[in-house]
Amino acid sequence: MAEQPPSLLRRIPKIDRVLLEPALAPLLERHGRAMVTEAARRVTDDLRAALLQGEAPALNGELLAAVCARVAQRLDRAARRSLRRAINATGVVLHTGLGRAVLSQAAADAVSEAARSHSLLEVDPESGERGSRLAHVSGLLRELTGAEDALVVNNNAAAVLLAISALSAGREVVISRGQLVEIGGSFRIPDVIRSGGARLVEVGATNKVHLWDYEDALTAETALLLRVHPSNFRMVGFTEEPSLEELVALGRRRGVPVMDDLGSGALVDLTRYGLVAEPTVHASVAAGADVITFSGDKLLGGPQAGLVIGKKVFLDRMKRHPLMRVVRLDKMTLAALEATLRLYRDEARAMREIPTLAALSASPALIAARAEALARRLEPLGLEVRLEAGVSQVGGGSLPGEALPTTLVCLRSPSTSAGELARRLRTGEPSVWGRVHRDRLVFDLRTVGEDEIEEMARAVQAATGPAAGENGHGASHGDG
Repeated sequence: MAEQPPSLLRRIPKIDRVLLEPALAPLLERHGRAMVTEAARRVTDDLRAALLQGEAPALNGELLAAVCARVAQRLDRAARRSLRRAINATGVVLHTGLGRAVLSQAAADAVSEAARSHSLLEVDPESGERGSRLAHVSGLLRELTGAEDALVVNNNAAAVLLAISALSAGREVVISRGQLVEIGGSFRIPDVIRSGGARLVEVGATNKVHLWDYEDALTAETALLLRVHPSNFRMVGFTEEPSLEELVALGRRRGVPVMDDLGSGALVDLTRYGLVAEPTVHASVAAGADVITFSGDKLLGGPQAGLVIGKKVFLDRMKRHPLMRVVRLDKMTLAALEATLRLYRDEARAMREIPTLAALSASPALIAARAEALARRLEPLGLEVRLEAGVSQVGGGSLPGEALPTTLVCLRSPSTSAGELARRLRTGEPSVWGRVHRDRLVFDLRTVGEDEIEEMARAVQAATGPAAGENGHGASHGDG
């Protein structure tokens, strides 16, 4: 007969007794007495509260040993970093929740070196005098884009805010109604413009704007003509807007600078790799835009950053603005960005070594081979495993509507729901993310590296094994 709660209640060990157990000695060495004591107190308090409510918790073996096991589990969860590695098997290449662009090996090595040692962040080794941290990337950006000057800040929203603040505070910014977009996280272009101290002037209709709409809106108070590329949605049908070249020509005639916010920003022509056309940075430079802004962690495939290129006279004003120091990059981001930009000197190398570009241009045959390799590894686990055709997404507010053909690995467990299996994988080590569709767990191998396939298989095995629900694998450590 199972032992009743009152009897168990009397046998809950004292904290001092728990700490004397040999099983906890390694934990005391690793975590310190204070942390282990607190964990033991929490475990015994939780057990006591459950028993007082008439519950009989499932305990494996002798009570003292079970308490020690729970203390070890609690300390293991507490020791795990919240921001830790994940395997992205969703097929969303630029998954915002999972960190968007994965850095190249060259960029990761550069970050590691910058983090582990002193660096030439703001010094000139030739003269020994103070230098500029922008020098590490500004020359590369001029070389790669043909722009007169360049600067970088911590994200593209900051780049837009800095440009508005430095170039148009107290004056008017003219923009098409169809370009008043929300750029994610409820941050909207009109709010950014107002936060920069400028007055918003909307022109045209949502779907149509003409050059004369812009021209009619120009006054002595106009500081900037702003074009925003709607990179997170696509407007089709009865639409029209002037080209960037036409806006630049108008700006030249009326003495008003033109700013082009590209959002994602592409340094290569993606149509050569089977993707839909995306405005390139080079095209904006060729069109004569005075200021061009774009992201570092989207189609560029680098770290989170806001890149600004354009005419030196305008970028000099931005560099002198007090906000520039607020939004400047740290040394590790600069190191990653410099290494990423260096790869673009050889486009073939960039497409091969920058994970975002490699994932976007991966052939259907390559992805199918990865899917088949994972399926073979999973078949002995007693799961229903099927391969199906599907589509991947670019994500990150880039190339909206672009459907990339892929091969999906679809799993169904006879004993565990797809949602529960997905949760166990998310909370495991490593954290594995797939999609749940029609009570099946779906993996898209477009966003999974060759070296991660075996790890995924082991993670699925651990999540579906007989002890998965009771050994801590299924216990949530936070899904966020």
